Amino acid sequence: MGKIVRYITEDGSAFVIAADTTDVVAKAEQFHKTSAVNTAALGRLMTAASMMGVMLKGKDDSVTLRLNGSGPAGSIIAVSDSSGNVRGYVQNPVVEIPLNDAGKLDVKGTVGTNGYLFVMKDIGLSEPYIGQTQIISGEIAEDITNYFAESEQTPSVCALGVLVNPDLTVAAAGGFIIQLLPGCPEEVISKIENSVQNIEPVTTMLKIGMSADDIAERALYNMKIDKLDESQIEYRCNCSKERVEKALISTGRESLREMANSNENTSVECHFCDKVYTFTPDEIKKLL
Repeated sequence: MGKIVRYITEDGSAFVIAADTTDVVAKAEQFHKTSAVNTAALGRLMTAASMMGVMLKGKDDSVTLRLNGSGPAGSIIAVSDSSGNVRGYVQNPVVEIPLNDAGKLDVKGTVGTNGYLFVMKDIGLSEPYIGQTQIISGEIAEDITNYFAESEQTPSVCALGVLVNPDLTVAAAGGFIIQLLPGCPEEVISKIENSVQNIEPVTTMLKIGMSADDIAERALYNMKIDKLDESQIEYRCNCSKERVEKALISTGRESLREMANSNENTSVECHFCDKVYTFTPDEIKKLL
């Protein structure tokens, strides 16, 4: 299982969330059989969603991140509950493109930069909160940082990383988010800026054995911080036959009538976990 921790500075002026999502992203790769670059893209977005999920207050709250950058990966979606349990989906799981100029997986190339990052928060209101910002990087971490600045007016720093082995398994995945709270003094801001400028890549820290706690402390280097909480997280899909029934009903009576009259079973596959739900013509008639 993965792990998320939250720390706050002793003076209450800033906080950091850090996550080790290696096992979570590995499970996503196993479900979707993604190519290396898409494992990196989906893993980064899922890690961000998981950390944003634990920022939610309600037990039943959830957050959905969707990237539509017009790249070959197509739409990329990650959904997290308020405990950080997350699931994800990429429209085109297998994309093969050259490495970028730095010799690394070209996440920007597979995501694309001509589009938007959508953030939907279901927090128990009659309508979910939906924010969107233009994709400025395609590297995802910069786009998350931009979203917080533009849509929520919250100064933030986001770092994400996924390291993929030659056999396409996941070697390491994780990230951190630092946010400034109202009234954060300039002295603290300067310390955070200095720390962020000198911090190692997330995957480097994970590969040398650093934990989520270690990464949080490194992100707020030379600052006194107090631990707020920690939680174990996993790749978790909440699909069920009842949910699929509701989805089928939403297609309309005419669509259901065609399914029922076909005299063949109707199969629906969950995008997030590949589970297949099968409905007989009689079951479709009951839905009608």
